[in-house]
Amino acid sequence: MDSVFDELYDKYHQELYQFLFYMVKNHETAEDLVQEVYIRVLKSYEHFEGKSSQKTWLYSIAKNTAIDHFRKQKGWKQRLLDNFDWDKQPLKDDHPLPEEIALLNDEMQFIYHSLNRCTVNQKSVIILRFIQGLSIFETAEILNWSESKVKTTQHRALKAIKKYMQNHAEEEGHHNEEIPME
Repeated sequence: MDSVFDELYDKYHQELYQFLFYMVKNHETAEDLVQEVYIRVLKSYEHFEGKSSQKTWLYSIAKNTAIDHFRKQKGWKQRLLDNFDWDKQPLKDDHPLPEEIALLNDEMQFIYHSLNRCTVNQKSVIILRFIQGLSIFETAEILNWSESKVKTTQHRALKAIKKYMQNHAEEEGHHNEEIPME
């Protein structure tokens, strides 16, 4: 088990940390939650049946760990929404996260801010699909949804982001610009 655990840790630690950081928007809390994920992995690995990939299994544990964290907090739903304020905490890490890269590019920063117009489910899908780079299948497994629900939620999230971006462009006086979204 030690070699399997070491392999899982080495392979997925950074990705899980990034995912949890986007969920909780706090460096220390994300680190604590990653440790909780690996404690749960140690306790339950013998029950892992291999029906999904180890990656999606780990993300499912991470998602549930984040949900448990929010449930323990007073007003966890509001805290979940509050924690998606992309300007809330500076980030210190050896590897640049998408947020750090986005700070260099105003357009990308604006896209990250537009996520605040999405629901929690929409944000989860956008983070998993486009920031973490997971497939629709992997995202569905992690969220315990059907693939069609992931596709629908993704479509609605992109539509909400596009609408917000177009409204912002109009406010800025760029009335004729069409914002492409694929």
